[in-house]
Amino acid sequence: MPVYTVHAPTGNGADLAATDKFAFVRDGFHFWAAVASVIWLAWHRLWLALFGWIVLTFAIDFALAWLGVGRGAIFFVDLVLALLMGLEAASLRRWTLSRRKWRQLDIVVADCEEAAERRFFERWTAGHRGLVNDQRSVDRGAPPPTRTIPGQPFSKAPPLPQGGIIGLFPEPGGSR
Repeated sequence: MPVYTVHAPTGNGADLAATDKFAFVRDGFHFWAAVASVIWLAWHRLWLALFGWIVLTFAIDFALAWLGVGRGAIFFVDLVLALLMGLEAASLRRWTLSRRKWRQLDIVVADCEEAAERRFFERWTAGHRGLVNDQRSVDRGAPPPTRTIPGQPFSKAPPLPQGGIIGLFPEPGGSR
């Protein structure tokens, strides 16, 4: 199932009145970023990444041509670069959002972006009204904390299972 990260602008733009500005970035492979990298980067207004992508591809293609590498090998390298762009497209969006001082509010698992929005806003409005203006963020569904009060020292080590051994061999010195 796809995983989405939810980002909001910092400052006054992160309240309930500005929820239309929230960005949902799907993690995973982006087909159109791999097929049409320049257009995809421009569409998402990733200008610095677009400039870097153009410079990188021209520099690599020029260096390979200067070294006398065949056209087939250059095409293969360009294909590998396109696959890398498809794999790293979401990371470039998150990096650009963080450069623009946006902050990550949540991580949502959903079938599509619409379901991710619905799931995020249901959880956000139910238990965290107005917390985005604070420095706190929405519960990310992490495991429960190991201490009951923030700042309190960690509790003792978790108890061992019944046999006292963790791993593949339930008995000390048992057969392998």
